[in-house]
Amino acid sequence: MSVVVASDLDRTLIYSAAALALTMPDARAPRLLCVEVHESRPLSFMTETAAQLLTDLGDEAVFVPTTTRTRKQYQRINLPGPQPTYAICTNGGHILVDGEPDRDWHARVLARLADECAPLAEVQEHLLRTADPVWVRKHRVAEDLFAYLVVERELLSEDWVKELAVWAENRGWTVSLQGRKIYAVPKPLTKSAALREVARRTGADLTLAAGDSLLDADLLLAADRGWRPGHGELADADWTAPAVRALPERGVLAGERILRELLRTVRAPR
Repeated sequence: MSVVVASDLDRTLIYSAAALALTMPDARAPRLLCVEVHESRPLSFMTETAAQLLTDLGDEAVFVPTTTRTRKQYQRINLPGPQPTYAICTNGGHILVDGEPDRDWHARVLARLADECAPLAEVQEHLLRTADPVWVRKHRVAEDLFAYLVVERELLSEDWVKELAVWAENRGWTVSLQGRKIYAVPKPLTKSAALREVARRTGADLTLAAGDSLLDADLLLAADRGWRPGHGELADADWTAPAVRALPERGVLAGERILRELLRTVRAPR
């Protein structure tokens, strides 16, 4: 059988130092492998055990890194295991095939966005006008597809986030708060649509997925089976679905558990 495994990266398989959640005694902490360096500094990690599990998974299934990161941000990551044939970036806005963007897919995405939701410029203007400079650190636009803010989480107004979500909903957009970032993303821009396209191209008999944020919910629902860790937006909302398993592990050990579950499922008789 052909199995496609689509997994979110940040806080699902890879973790910043702040997100590791190493709550055990120091002497019992897992050995870590750095998988991302940015501006000469180590940025993202997974356990060495998770690295071996991912290598094994890549040998036995079509592993598809699936991320809200831009292509440039994704290409900083050096995952262990075979080089993935497919990767999904910019929340489904780009499918990479052997590292190169599929232009036809991107054109299809742009056509849907033009037809179904308010333009990016309107959303960006609203963010710039209403966000408080006291807690905003950066305004960013990701490959002309969506916008996000980097904020001081401790100072952020939760009421503003709720008001933004209602405003965006009425214009065909969705809002997601992940760590220090607030994303405003067009509803048609989804990881699930890109997963379905990769599954179609590969003739997949089974699709598996993992993710931790609200932007991963559609991905988990689109797969035959899914997993989420014990941290993140989905865990905070106690979100689940019939084919999605909520795992108790938090932090970098959750990434290791997710990979164990994925690999066990790939190897299971069907």
